[in-house]
Amino acid sequence: MGEQHIASTRRVWEVPPSPDKDGKDGNGGNGLARYVVAAALARTADGGAVVAVVLLVTSSGGSGTLAGVLGACITAPHLLGPFVARPLDLARDGRKVIAAACLLYAVALTAGVLTYGHAPAVVTGLLPAAAGTCGPLLTGGISSRLPAIVGPRPRLRTRRRAQGWDVATYGIGGTVGPSLVAALSGWVSPTAAALALAVGAAAAAGGVLLLPFTEPSHGGDRAAILKPGATLALMARSGPLRRTVYLTTTVALSVAALPITAVHLTKILGVEPATAAVLTAAYGLGNLTGSTAVMVFPLTGDPDRLMRRLALGVVAGLLTVTAGPAFTVTVAAYALTGILNTFFFASTLAARTEFAPNGARGRVFIWVAALKITSGSAGTALAGSLTGMAVQLPLVVGLLAGSTAVAAATVESRFARTDEKRP
Repeated sequence: MGEQHIASTRRVWEVPPSPDKDGKDGNGGNGLARYVVAAALARTADGGAVVAVVLLVTSSGGSGTLAGVLGACITAPHLLGPFVARPLDLARDGRKVIAAACLLYAVALTAGVLTYGHAPAVVTGLLPAAAGTCGPLLTGGISSRLPAIVGPRPRLRTRRRAQGWDVATYGIGGTVGPSLVAALSGWVSPTAAALALAVGAAAAAGGVLLLPFTEPSHGGDRAAILKPGATLALMARSGPLRRTVYLTTTVALSVAALPITAVHLTKILGVEPATAAVLTAAYGLGNLTGSTAVMVFPLTGDPDRLMRRLALGVVAGLLTVTAGPAFTVTVAAYALTGILNTFFFASTLAARTEFAPNGARGRVFIWVAALKITSGSAGTALAGSLTGMAVQLPLVVGLLAGSTAVAAATVESRFARTDEKRP
């Protein structure tokens, strides 16, 4: 029923027109290129901020507990994303909302870093929390602008390549952000590293404002815009969006075990604990490789089917990690899982773009991102508790969870197709 409704209303859900279908504005500038720069800057700031705050606290003699709390002040507010996203859909010009979020992120992060040690911890914690509240608009919020940039009816390959570039900006943010912080912290100080991220976020605000303008999806009827709860209900009723949610969250929970188990796996593989960094680096390299691959060779086919197949690929990667007989095999398995997880992420972006109603696209993007972050955090906590019982237990739990989600999505989609064929 959900798929039937989507098929019958797809024309209504089309992306609003942009200046032209190639992502170029009237001045001949490339909208997609500006998008990639702005998104990479914003996500690099968001990806490195936690590391910067933790290093700032620990390098100054602060406790690990305080470092963890201040780091959580940045990540936890991402859960407010669906509520933060409402102004994005209400705004006449969504670019201004995202640019304001980038600027507030920069100011709050700067103030939090400069007040550390000079103000009560509670006051200092509120500032990273303010930055974290803006985080969803730097991630899912920016992604929601991509469909309008590539145009209302671009070729499938054009749309998927643009989504591949978007995936790459996430990979850059998650890799370059922490790496930049580590390098600047060693050369100068963690404070300088955090300030550099703030400058990047502020620069992203300018980049967002340079994106092509698009008319708001509500067409002037703001009363028609769904509230966060109604958007979540819509996602639950829509078969493809529902599957997007539970496949995304399950895969996020499963792969969250990889960094945690890396150190413990070195023990049973008979190598030095320090070589755990090789495993995590292999996973990160896999992510970057996968990002490059989806840019050069965009995914094709139905996103609903792609998600199921690629989620199953991630499960296979986790199985290889779990059963790897030697360190070299495990390193390759970590890299392979990183590549497959990036492909899977690209398929979820395609699903959000093609199945989300135009009037709620911003909040659908951010709802899925918020739920993914929540699930990833839960997976990290679960893996930390389970490794004490058995080194490979978190991976086994991830395997079972991922396999169950793929099986459920497969059965559900087949029943949906059967219903569509009935007279």
